[in-house]
Amino acid sequence: MAARTTTPEKRPGFFSQLRTLYTFTQKEYRWLPFALAGIVLVGAALGVLIGFLIPPVAVWSVILWGFTGLLAGILGGMITMTRLSTHAMYKKIDGMPGATGHVLSSSLGRNWQASETPIGVNPRTQEAVYRAIGRGGVVLIGEGSRTRLSRLMGEERARVQRVATGVPITVFYVGHGEDEVAIKDLASRIKSLPKKVDRATMAAVIKRVSSVSQGLASLPIPKGVDPNKMRAPRPR
Repeated sequence: MAARTTTPEKRPGFFSQLRTLYTFTQKEYRWLPFALAGIVLVGAALGVLIGFLIPPVAVWSVILWGFTGLLAGILGGMITMTRLSTHAMYKKIDGMPGATGHVLSSSLGRNWQASETPIGVNPRTQEAVYRAIGRGGVVLIGEGSRTRLSRLMGEERARVQRVATGVPITVFYVGHGEDEVAIKDLASRIKSLPKKVDRATMAAVIKRVSSVSQGLASLPIPKGVDPNKMRAPRPR
């Protein structure tokens, strides 16, 4: 048996993560290098212009403002690349089985409890139902055909209603059809729900729903999205 190592796993450095983020995003947006260069140059140019416009005009003032504009341009470029990387990730996973679980587990924040593991799966078609619980109540999300998901969705809705009477239950279906939510808008739609549940009630609902969902943890994640590969890297 190999000896267990106590050396902590080495995380990629800042510049390594930045390079990975750039590569990931540039595969989807080929014009990314030109956009980033333009943002940096515009920032530096604006800084120099401000240095000339603010009296008294001096060489050191122009240099200082030019350097400040350069830093602002670099920051603007990083913000732009981060946002584009998020859009690139959504474009890649849109329509793939398991995309909903990936979004729920990575984008809702601390005010919601959700998992990338579905609470109901059709093993033949990979259609699935997911659940999130937060201040907005209980949200059930269907991924796949609404017709074929009707039984799974009905069962889970009845299960929640039995143990969380009076708590709002919202149902979303992921897709691009009428009354469906695009995967890129799913997290924002959930987080925009009105807060009708206090934190104590939310904790109680999580506990009750979990108690009637024992045995569902073994359900497979629909094959299609590898959360580790599809997550857009972010520099830390």
